[in-house]
Amino acid sequence: MTGSQGKEKAVPQPGRYKIDTSHSAITFTSRHLFGLLPVHGTFAIRGGTIEVSESRAASTVHAEVDAASFHTGSERRDTDVRSARFLDTARHPVLTFDSERVDDAGIAGKLTARGVTQQVVLTIERLDVASDSVTAHATVRIDRTDFGVTAARGLAGRYLDLALEVRAVRAPRAGGTAHD
Repeated sequence: MTGSQGKEKAVPQPGRYKIDTSHSAITFTSRHLFGLLPVHGTFAIRGGTIEVSESRAASTVHAEVDAASFHTGSERRDTDVRSARFLDTARHPVLTFDSERVDDAGIAGKLTARGVTQQVVLTIERLDVASDSVTAHATVRIDRTDFGVTAARGLAGRYLDLALEVRAVRAPRAGGTAHD
């Protein structure tokens, strides 16, 4: 049963799920040249966990993103964005997200980039649930200036519209299998 079918929302079985980085992705869209041209790119998810509780409100999400994985297909732009002017990936190699609230509206939590932490809300667009995995499709808009990324005002887009597809696989219980 998937969350995208029928009137009832599918809910993953309680337990610990590990993010499957090979089947998860973050894509984004922004604008550059004074908002005239679109920029599309990706980030790689480094890892993370989802703890599904009997009570959805007690569930948690922790995810780590490789900041240096920023990729738009333009080597010059990508190198510039990874530099100290923007993401400063040498000093801040990981972006993190830690949930604070999980409900029907989405997942609210703290996103940390460049050592700056801000509140964000991921809107769950679709949730696909299988017996041993869950795949969440979510969106969020990030204002880069909230994280102290202020270089190239006007030239580089202020907002990044992110689309996340995160697949997490049920982790085996200690001394057993995921289905115990």
